[in-house]
Amino acid sequence: MTPFPWLTLLTLLPVAGALIVLLVGRGSSARWIAVSFGILSLGVTLAVWHGFNPTSGELQFQELHAWVPSLGVQYHLGIDGLSLLMLVLSAIVTLIGMTASRAITQRVPLYYALVLLLQACLFGTFTAVNFIHWFLFWELALVPAFFLIALWGGPRAKPAAMQFLVYTMVGSVAMLLTFLALFLSTHTFEFAELTSLTQSGQLMPAVTAALGGHWITAPHLAALLFAGAFLGFAVKVPAYPFHTWLPAAYTEAPSGTTAILTGAMSKMGLFGFVRILLPIFGPQMQRFATPLLWLGVATIVFSAFAAMAQKDIKRILAYSSINHLGYCLLAIFAVAKFSGSVTLAGEQFAALDGVFLQMFNHGLTATTLFWFVAMLERRSGGLRGLDDFGGLRKVMPVFTGLMGISLFSSLGLPGLNGFPGEFLLFKGTFPLAAWASALSLLGLLATALFLLRILQRVFSGPLNPQWAAMPDLSTRERVLLVPSIALMFVLGLYPQLILGIVNSTAIHLVQGLHP
Repeated sequence: MTPFPWLTLLTLLPVAGALIVLLVGRGSSARWIAVSFGILSLGVTLAVWHGFNPTSGELQFQELHAWVPSLGVQYHLGIDGLSLLMLVLSAIVTLIGMTASRAITQRVPLYYALVLLLQACLFGTFTAVNFIHWFLFWELALVPAFFLIALWGGPRAKPAAMQFLVYTMVGSVAMLLTFLALFLSTHTFEFAELTSLTQSGQLMPAVTAALGGHWITAPHLAALLFAGAFLGFAVKVPAYPFHTWLPAAYTEAPSGTTAILTGAMSKMGLFGFVRILLPIFGPQMQRFATPLLWLGVATIVFSAFAAMAQKDIKRILAYSSINHLGYCLLAIFAVAKFSGSVTLAGEQFAALDGVFLQMFNHGLTATTLFWFVAMLERRSGGLRGLDDFGGLRKVMPVFTGLMGISLFSSLGLPGLNGFPGEFLLFKGTFPLAAWASALSLLGLLATALFLLRILQRVFSGPLNPQWAAMPDLSTRERVLLVPSIALMFVLGLYPQLILGIVNSTAIHLVQGLHP
């Protein structure tokens, strides 16, 4: 166990910040206090990064204390390379989200306190390795997210927030029932122990012995439990057809909140697929690999073509997020399809490395794009339609250039951070599921069309006289944007900065699929 509780400190810092913001924050001071705690949290994550051993795929910085031993509940924290990457991403995304929330003028202390509480739940989700402990953070994250959408969102914010809550609660209940069934059969909530039982082939026989009967066969019982866990994660990503809550929630939420939802909260679902579902339900994922691959293709292609039909920039970017995360789902399902096939282990490594890169790069790029939308809304009085602008590059050349870099990053232009992740995804997925990868290329084509359409309709063509006096980025805004834009180039040219941390985790996960 680690001698100093770094992970507990990291989770408690935002909570302390939220309390201080509520007690002493007033107007802009609330924002500055929140941002200060955000910077402090980022500093702690970077300190953990510095002390992390990248050559090990095992859990590090572990903390273990008895909590409710009679129920198998322990206070158990630990991180691997993927967890660490998600901690850093959550810290960066939360800072960007708070910076993009300058337009918030009502109940300012409450807004930033809820953002900090959401960050604490993100940290808790990515560090807990006991199901009940992890599930508490997974569920608690819904509370600040719901109120951030409902209280500060657009005209249809409350229905959107309610739809978001209902969808995610249904998925969570299904997942809770699944893990309660596993506990009744194995008497443990520890992810590592459940994974070990799966690798030894003992998990589902234990479940069948405890819960099976003449009314349900062992394969059907395993499929039912898998479906419950799968639904919980699929709704959070979200995967098609469980995605319908996302466009409304992202569109109605304040842009700063949307940045956090897409940049970090959506990664909770993908994290669950990789760190929980794949190790524990790998045999069931392999059994249903073909329909899962079709689901991945549908998530990619349908969301891309849905984005092409939108005229609201936030709604376009919302569907774009589903599209980009669909590639991660496709790779995960392709990896699961060949569990036990040692000859394809190299392709599985590449696919998972691509998933990890894509998770971080999408979080950074999508968050920055919603930040640009927030600045555009503030300058235009809340407008964000494709037909509301035109020719803005003539009066906002710096804004146009930097947002263009972010759009090309999202498109996967070589030299920017979007390219290495997509390259590794397809490099690993093509040998594993060639037909699914080929069909998914339709999504890449549609992505190019709708992202380039933003550049054309908003920034090119004749200048709309209404915006002749629209100000370009201020010096302060340029300085704040520099780290995000610079990181897009750094990761595009040197992806090893991330791969060096997560590669051992990818190898460890793939080795677990070949017991």
